[in-house]
Amino acid sequence: MSKPFLASRLKRLVALPALLAFALVLGFSPINSAKAADPTPVRVAMFSWPGYAFWFLAKEKNFVPEIELDIQIIEDPYQSFGLMQAGQLDVASSTAEYGPLAAAEGNDIRLVAYTNPSHGTDQIIVRPEIESAKDLKGKSVAVMEGGLTQIFMGIWLEQNGVSIKDVTFNNLIMDDAMAAMISGQVDGGEFWEPYAKNVKENLEGAKLMADSSTPFWSKNGLLADAMYMRKGFIEEDDGKIAALTLKAYFEAVKFWRENPEEANEIMAKALQFEIEDVELVVGDGSEVGGIVIYGFSDSAKFMGAMDGDPELEELGQHNGQIKDHYDLVSDWWVKFNLIDEKPAFEDGVSMKPMQVLVDSGYEGE
Repeated sequence: MSKPFLASRLKRLVALPALLAFALVLGFSPINSAKAADPTPVRVAMFSWPGYAFWFLAKEKNFVPEIELDIQIIEDPYQSFGLMQAGQLDVASSTAEYGPLAAAEGNDIRLVAYTNPSHGTDQIIVRPEIESAKDLKGKSVAVMEGGLTQIFMGIWLEQNGVSIKDVTFNNLIMDDAMAAMISGQVDGGEFWEPYAKNVKENLEGAKLMADSSTPFWSKNGLLADAMYMRKGFIEEDDGKIAALTLKAYFEAVKFWRENPEEANEIMAKALQFEIEDVELVVGDGSEVGGIVIYGFSDSAKFMGAMDGDPELEELGQHNGQIKDHYDLVSDWWVKFNLIDEKPAFEDGVSMKPMQVLVDSGYEGE
């Protein structure tokens, strides 16, 4: 059972159309067919960050005509999760830590895909007068409580001899965290790009203390993004709509890999970001950005739905690592007193959409 804190945060906060008869007679797979009577609406939420903007590519290019994406920008992921639990959203892209919290709360939200590990975009930055982690004792740091930024900060503090009990964690979304850091309301924080860049440019003497590009963070895969779906949506038409939604996302990733300049322009326009800030996060096609974009096969291997290890060997990740990730995150939520005990894996993660798509023969790249 989760603590009252989690419940209070949550309070803050379509069936598959029939395919053409002749296609069914011929035995075409609904996952691979591009013909549908009327597209099924799929309601997607994300906050304004390039790592999630592949949804805009999927919508603009209409890679999967069987579904119609309705995309909303919601800056607080807990608001998105609350709307999902209320049945008002179907899918959310967010950071990859919510599965155990959803399971502990007993709600119907499941992590269904690991989409991109951080590789430098996540950074711990402190004010000029802070020389080491020990200087943060008795001071405040900006994180998103119940988010990966809190765990990143907690691990870094403990690695440097500071207990999480010796520091005050201020719960701030990224815009507010950046403002609090620059104005001196907090003494440090965890920031992802382009907010990290903005903090360093606007706070003279700001110090970078840690980032997610080092082997320790790359291998454990803690800092990453994921896709979530509500249970009712996952079960629609035996998982076919959820699988089609996954396919739309990963077709967008495939398009981005083949057409990075056009794709980044579409994503920048949709987010109202500068193109340089989009490239800073996702890369420009010639260099990896601050995150590593997983295509379908790498995600499926990380989730354990496909044989083999993710192919990016420099990350050092392995098949089925989502279970290790779930355990690591769960242990820290117990440590932060957000949940009482580690929930069962299947109560926070659903393999069904990924497995339906794999079984359909889809390979992505």
